[in-house]
Amino acid sequence: MNTHNRREFLEISAGLAPLSLVGAATGPIASGTAGPPAGDKGMRLGLIIGVGKDPDAAMKKVHDLGVPTCQPQTEDLSDGMRERLKAALAKYAIEATALNTSGPGPAQYDFYHGPETIGLVPRQYRQARIEHFKRAIDFANECRIPALHTHWGFIPENPNDPAYADVIPALREVMQYAKDHGLNVLYETGQETPITLLRAIRDVGLDNQFVNLDCANLILYGKGNPVDALDVVGHLVRGLHAKDGLFPTNPLELGKEVPIGEGKANFPVLIKKLKALNYRGPVTIEREIEGPRQMEDIKKEKLYLEKLIA
Repeated sequence: MNTHNRREFLEISAGLAPLSLVGAATGPIASGTAGPPAGDKGMRLGLIIGVGKDPDAAMKKVHDLGVPTCQPQTEDLSDGMRERLKAALAKYAIEATALNTSGPGPAQYDFYHGPETIGLVPRQYRQARIEHFKRAIDFANECRIPALHTHWGFIPENPNDPAYADVIPALREVMQYAKDHGLNVLYETGQETPITLLRAIRDVGLDNQFVNLDCANLILYGKGNPVDALDVVGHLVRGLHAKDGLFPTNPLELGKEVPIGEGKANFPVLIKKLKALNYRGPVTIEREIEGPRQMEDIKKEKLYLEKLIA
């Protein structure tokens, strides 16, 4: 699916659920306190959500769901958006764990157009996106968001492919800018095998690079499964998209995303393995459908994940 469809559903359909679906508002907003708790927060739930034009409404949805963290998504890096997002995060005491953004140009999440439209791999969009990501790093820094997160593209699996050698310096430029500004950068999994991802991180060679393990994407793209991926990149995981899916059976189409527990991600084993790796980061729910069922599924997934984390 394209960028518009992939992220804007998060803001559109989440708003369709009445508050009775997610329970009464709870948490620090009632006492007027702001900001995430200090110290080791441990494994904690969150929601990826597009902020659209109204960060306050988006953060209220996160707050009303009863989860303490989120990954806000925006392509608007204006001063006005920055100040509105900062105010909303403080108002609802939501911890933003990573800023998600994609940059200018098309981005189609499929086997055929994805390699030529997503991330920094396509040369025709690369420079504009490098500049966008640098602005996003500044934006995140001023919002006190500790990481930038995105799909960086279909990184070639052949290290001798000229396209591989071509994209590494571009990645390094963004990662170095983030490092200079005290931010981490997260690679979303799925569009390459875990070992290809690890190779790219090592070839870029900076210590602020980490992994956002999307539990479904490796399956949807047919690149592996999240449990085994932890053997390769588990030591680098600093973010997690709680999402489930089925492997592709049609070579023309990605696999199907399904509610957590109905796919191949195997969350009981996955969470157990993450605990063994001493993972202490966010578990960010992502459900890529539209309409009222999206929030209904998210509610059920929240309860399911709470039990596993506990």
